[in-house]
Amino acid sequence: MTKYEKICKNLEETKNLAYKFAKLIENDGCFINLYGEIGAGKTAFVKLVAQALGVTEKVTSPSFVILNEYHSAKIPVYHFDLYRLENEGVKTITDELREYSEGRQITFVEWAEFSQNEIPFNHIKINVTYDDNDFRKYSFTPVGENCTKIVEELR
Repeated sequence: MTKYEKICKNLEETKNLAYKFAKLIENDGCFINLYGEIGAGKTAFVKLVAQALGVTEKVTSPSFVILNEYHSAKIPVYHFDLYRLENEGVKTITDELREYSEGRQITFVEWAEFSQNEIPFNHIKINVTYDDNDFRKYSFTPVGENCTKIVEELR
C-alpha cells in the first residue's frame, strides 16, 4: 500500500496540496475519510479542495447538520461530519455513506474514526496532524486500486 505524507508549513503550501489533490479527483470522483484532532485543519482542507473544484457556495463544517451538499462545481461534492453521531447514529447512515461512494462524485467524511470501520469500499484516508510550529502534516493512505493511483500521482 502506498502512503504519501506532506508537511505544509503555511496556508500557501496547504493550498497547493489541496489544489493538486483536487485536480487528481475532479474527473472521476473519490471518497475521502478525514482524521485528526479538533482544529487540525480537516475542514480547511475540504474548503480548499472545494474551491479548487469550482464550488461557489460557502463551504462550512457540517458538524451540526451531518451533511452539506455542493452542486456548483462540475462534479457534486458531499461533506459529512460524524462527530456528533453516537454509535447508533452512525449505524443509521452506513448505507447512505455507501451510496455516496458510488458514481461520479466527491465525498468527504470528517471524523471518520466514528464510522466503526463501516467503510470497506475504496477510499482515501487523510490524517491531519499539527505540531508546535503550527505546521500541518497530511498523510494520505489509499484503500483500493483507483485510490492508490491517485495517491501515487500526488507525489
